[in-house]
Amino acid sequence: MPSASTEAAATHAVADSRRDSGPVPGPDSDARLAPGAPGYRRMSLALFAAGVATFALLYSTQALLPAVSAEFGATASAASWTVSAATGALALCVLPLSALSERFGRRSMMTASLAVAVVVGLLVPLAPNLESLVALRALQGAALAGVPASAMAFLAEEVRPKALIAAIGLFVAGNSIGGMSGRIVTGWAAQLWGWRTGLAAVGLLAVVCALAFRLLIPKARHFTPGSLNPRALAATVRTHLADPLLLRLYAIGALFMTVFGAVYTVIGYRLVEAPFSLPQGVVGSVFLVYLVGTVSSAAAGGLVGRLGRRGALYLAVSTTAAGLLLSLADALGAVLVGLVLITAGFFAGHAVASSSVSRTARTGRAQASALYQSAYYLGSSAGGTAGAIAFHAGGWAGTVLIGLVAVLGVVSITLYGSHSARVEARRHQPAAC
Repeated sequence: MPSASTEAAATHAVADSRRDSGPVPGPDSDARLAPGAPGYRRMSLALFAAGVATFALLYSTQALLPAVSAEFGATASAASWTVSAATGALALCVLPLSALSERFGRRSMMTASLAVAVVVGLLVPLAPNLESLVALRALQGAALAGVPASAMAFLAEEVRPKALIAAIGLFVAGNSIGGMSGRIVTGWAAQLWGWRTGLAAVGLLAVVCALAFRLLIPKARHFTPGSLNPRALAATVRTHLADPLLLRLYAIGALFMTVFGAVYTVIGYRLVEAPFSLPQGVVGSVFLVYLVGTVSSAAAGGLVGRLGRRGALYLAVSTTAAGLLLSLADALGAVLVGLVLITAGFFAGHAVASSSVSRTARTGRAQASALYQSAYYLGSSAGGTAGAIAFHAGGWAGTVLIGLVAVLGVVSITLYGSHSARVEARRHQPAAC
């Protein structure tokens, strides 16, 4: 998803590639790719295709959960595991696959990840029961972890720094479009031919994208294989987890995604039931609201400039909370406006937190970002499951309560951070004479 964190991510990705992969040509070197250079357009299109495939597959069942429940006689909480298993497996595998890409190459890792994920994607519609569907989705999520773990590093190594922001922005745009289009495609295909056909349609879309990626992606010219050093990796991870500010940022990312995962996992159930009774295709089209996230995440940088990081977070959580409360109304217009506010607040908060991770980590920024992604997708997994359980127990109000508790968590962490910063500032003030 395009965000204000793109510039920071690009800058730190360059620094990491220099540190992790040996000497890199300078910004004006002709050896690295730039707009107009042979291979740049192919590389950009290849990673755009990879982003579309990744997020179309990752959330392919989210818009179909009511149909999955009806097919298998499952509750919302049980069916939600078809989403939570995929995002949870991705969260657990991002860090180890990022380490493997240092040894075997970014291009090879992305190719293998997409290959496994699309094969599983073609098997998912054939699942005979809910248990096998959840297991296949977990395998799919684990495979997909190799794409975000490798794509940023590949771009940092192969693209000139001045062109890196645009290249990363196109990859992130592919993520956003894939997540949105996958849900819309599955929704309309399911309405016409059933949910299995919807999943098959996304699987075929992913096959086309994976083939396009493999045909277009240029060979890596600046990658230097590194050795797998589990002790060094563990030491870096321990350092990051011992940093109080990074821990707070990881928690904020996870809590924001808890809200988002809960709302978008359950919203389909609410909209297909009375008083709305919307058809499956229309429910899938609700995910067009994701386009709001493109605007709010891009605006996050300006918000931080005017309000500061904590001020921007307070605005994001206030917007999210307002959307949650508005969504309680039984008027479709109010629910849709509530979803717009929830989406805008989430994307803005995520942009602020993720870019702050890049600025805070002084060493091992690739691992710091991988840990953020792990927390982020664990939040998605937890939110989807908790939101569905709450919906089963108390209806949409129960899901909203889960979201409000997560929002309160973000506020508490941010307040604690503000207090800690004031204490630290007073500690370093010179004593009065």
